[in-house]
Amino acid sequence: MLHLQSPQKLQLLEKSLRMALPESLKVYGTVFHMNKGNPFKLKALVDSWPDFNTVVIRPQEQEMTDDLDHYTNTYLIYSKDPDQSQEFLGSPAVINWKQHLQIQSSQSSLNGVIQNLVDVNLSKVEHTQCNLYMTFDTAKKLLPSLVDVKNLELKGDEAKSLNQEMFKRSSLDVAHAALVNQLWYFGGTERSQRFIERCIRTFPSFCLLGPEGTPVSWALMDHTGELRMGATVPEYRGQALIYHTGLYQIQTLSKRGFPLYAHTARTNYIIQRVTVKLHHVPMPCDWNQWNCVPV
Repeated sequence: MLHLQSPQKLQLLEKSLRMALPESLKVYGTVFHMNKGNPFKLKALVDSWPDFNTVVIRPQEQEMTDDLDHYTNTYLIYSKDPDQSQEFLGSPAVINWKQHLQIQSSQSSLNGVIQNLVDVNLSKVEHTQCNLYMTFDTAKKLLPSLVDVKNLELKGDEAKSLNQEMFKRSSLDVAHAALVNQLWYFGGTERSQRFIERCIRTFPSFCLLGPEGTPVSWALMDHTGELRMGATVPEYRGQALIYHTGLYQIQTLSKRGFPLYAHTARTNYIIQRVTVKLHHVPMPCDWNQWNCVPV
């Protein structure tokens, strides 16, 4: 196991991961932000260098003190050959299998290895697969071969205009984390709220304020740079607010040069329609999350 610490090595890692897109997307997005200041204080581990097979991005050990906090205890994985990654991923110096943990990857081909390691470490696992997207500008820059401009223009009909007298663009405050936590599919706990608070403090957030001056629709970024946790409060749904929030987010972050990507549940047809209106480009690989719990 090698810990890549120097800026030069991390930049080379980012370049290598870019060549492996889209399957490296979840890790590439994370390493991009590590090279922009590493705001979440993550570390990059590889099995060899410079010719690595598997890379794991994880928090520093001092951050992973709560054995039940799988929001913090999250590992991002990319492997050139998943069948050859089990020994590396099974090392306790790489992944602490004694904790509640979460693994995220754009490679569903890692599932067999993770299932084997769960069995070896006497854990249980829940695997979630979702649709994975890049925003149009990101895909055009990183994967132009996947961008069908004509098809996207045909599908991307205009949403209803935003009532700018009633809704004002703004950003979230940490005090709004409880509201986000209530409506986040993967949230609803004290630990998820702490994670949301950290995301709000660390990365740009976007929202629309309603007539009462409180957020009615919002979108965040997580520690991997993914666009996540978007929601609209129930009483304001049906007005295309999540579309306008997402558009505001994408327009602002694109100017910073961030690689922008997101996922949607396969059964969330409302948000899938929003991704079409926003001209998101579907990826040929999946968004994967494995929640692992020691038995």
